[in-house]
Amino acid sequence: MNTIVRRFSLALAAAALGLLSGCASMRLIDSDVISVPAVPAGMSLQGATYRFERLPSQANNPEAGLAEQQAQAAMTAVGLVRDDANAQLSVMVGFSGNSYLADPWGRPLGPGWSPHGNISIGTGFGGNFGSHIGIGMGMRFPPPTHYRREVSLILRDLKSGQVVYETRASHAGPWSDSVPIFATLFQAALANFPNPPAGLRRVNIELPR
Repeated sequence: MNTIVRRFSLALAAAALGLLSGCASMRLIDSDVISVPAVPAGMSLQGATYRFERLPSQANNPEAGLAEQQAQAAMTAVGLVRDDANAQLSVMVGFSGNSYLADPWGRPLGPGWSPHGNISIGTGFGGNFGSHIGIGMGMRFPPPTHYRREVSLILRDLKSGQVVYETRASHAGPWSDSVPIFATLFQAALANFPNPPAGLRRVNIELPR
């Protein structure tokens, strides 16, 4: 009986280790997404063709080309088709990112934060004619760097010039590898396309570490 129990315990431990290993190999990218469709009556975005449009400030930006590649992959996944010669829509891609020092909860640290330690010494007398001396020391280690990234897509009908779909997604977290995070944000921005729920929503996508 002891042998059976031992084997069963080992099997459970191995299964738990496998689950932990699987979880450790993945990370959850939680994106805040808001999408606003404005498709006129009689028009469908399913299977629509598109071409990219750039702002003058993006014309010579090599990162704009990478962002368009990532956006194209996400749009292909929802059925949109790139066809520069026969496009029905123009697509403007937006992307931005910045880094900041974060507190233990991931919130940006304020301007009053100091990396230096502090030492305090105090003396006092109690109500029972006693006295006490206190010494306190505190050290602040360098806080972690977090990154906030955002992408946006604006789809415009080329015939009328009307914006027919607008969406944006943002994420803040400790991950420094921008390329896969931006790609995941484009996927999140097109979640539920072309009929997204109203208002701000959270879209979770798992990404390998």
